[in-house]
Amino acid sequence: MNPRLRRRLTLAVPVALSLTASSGLLPTAATAVTTAVRATDAPAFVYAVNTRTDGRTIESVRRAIGANGGTVVTGYDRIGVIIARSSNPDFGRRMRAVRGVDSAGATHTAPLGEAGTNDEGPAQVLTKAQAAKAAGRATAGQEPLEADQWDLRAIGADKAAEVDPGSRNVTVGVIDGGVDDTHPDIAPNFSPAQSANCVSGKADTTYGAWRPMDAAHYHGTHVAGEIAAARNGIGVAGVAPGVKVAGITAGDVNKLYFAESVVCAFVFAGDHGVEITNNSYYVDPWLYNCMDDPDQRAIVDAVNRAQLYARRKGTLNVAAAGNAGADLGADAIVDDRSPSDTTPGPRTVDPHKCLDVPARLPGVVNVSAVGVKGAKAYYSSYGLGAVDVAAPGGDKYQIPDTPAKDGRILSTLPNGQYGYLQGTSMASPHVAAVAALLKSAHPQATPAQLQALLKAHADNPGCPSGPYDGNGDGVVDATCSGDEHVNGFYGHGVVNALRAVK
Repeated sequence: MNPRLRRRLTLAVPVALSLTASSGLLPTAATAVTTAVRATDAPAFVYAVNTRTDGRTIESVRRAIGANGGTVVTGYDRIGVIIARSSNPDFGRRMRAVRGVDSAGATHTAPLGEAGTNDEGPAQVLTKAQAAKAAGRATAGQEPLEADQWDLRAIGADKAAEVDPGSRNVTVGVIDGGVDDTHPDIAPNFSPAQSANCVSGKADTTYGAWRPMDAAHYHGTHVAGEIAAARNGIGVAGVAPGVKVAGITAGDVNKLYFAESVVCAFVFAGDHGVEITNNSYYVDPWLYNCMDDPDQRAIVDAVNRAQLYARRKGTLNVAAAGNAGADLGADAIVDDRSPSDTTPGPRTVDPHKCLDVPARLPGVVNVSAVGVKGAKAYYSSYGLGAVDVAAPGGDKYQIPDTPAKDGRILSTLPNGQYGYLQGTSMASPHVAAVAALLKSAHPQATPAQLQALLKAHADNPGCPSGPYDGNGDGVVDATCSGDEHVNGFYGHGVVNALRAVK
């Protein structure tokens, strides 16, 4: 399996196309610092401290943070989440003993300033001549590269655009590693007023702060194009080309997404009228956060408070199920990718008690991936009762009848480029975009109603009639449980954009 599966939710290095000349544009118990080490000698870590939301309690907890060798980075008083920093190795335990504190724990396992490893690899850019040849495949009425966008046709998005491309009153917030709003396919639909950089834990709304730091941080730009690339005669088309898209950066320089950044992102989205968020990541450093670990529990608590806050403000949150090929409905699975910011090691977890965040949080739409043949993508995690709906995410083993013969998803990349990626990272934005079409058609719909509509309009192929061998190596890779109404591979089914606008 592709080494990309070690971390984030995109599996393949992008094969990029350009229509123009291109140029390069905190601890857990395992940290084992002894209490004999003085706080001034120890490295600093970031902590989530979750409290009751009354003002007296919050003020008391803030004083306790200082008294125990910590400093407040930022606070979200309305949800009772305080982000703190401390070099005191006993800080987490002491804060958990403070009156009014519901949970407290480190959000990293490496000290501040130490990097984890998460190299997706550089984009492989085609020449200008190759890009021009690709653009020549378009037929009348299509965007230049649309002939290779099998995913649009798979969910009726090409026909849906003729009925209703979506409303400018609806915004999808891309919580990711940055969005290049200067891309000609994204610029027409980009909303700067609803964009920010949350990597520090505080929202930076300086103009352009949401942009990726370089072309290697292409993930968010690809996601944004899948959602809302304009039908403007340039490049590709998005599933909802008439809605707006915003960039809320939560992935850091190492492409890691820590709780403090994600809390900031959800709160910002809720406060700035973002109707849908797309979340194609998991909250680092734990692929699965086990509730019996105090640090991991604090991460779940903080992020859940933030996403529920956004939901109460009218935001539907959509997330990728992950690329581990894991059965999230099973009693036990192996996690060999945690912690992502230091050295991962294998552990067996119960996915009912150890949660993939944010995908398994209450009210979040959890999305699995399919390929061009409509079958579960070989890498996609799944599980009866865990997956809500499915969408095209690409599968290199399922080859489409397109000019490029590429089974992955074609979308935008930084610096005016285009490229292919596959993963549940790509499936989730298809669902977010269909949700935006539904919100356009039903502007008064609540997040819960939108989620119900996504399921009601989905097409469910049912479980495979025979053994599932996703990569064709003769080995059964997964077992589907359920029926044609709801099952572990597709949840309630593959989303349908055309039905959403009728």
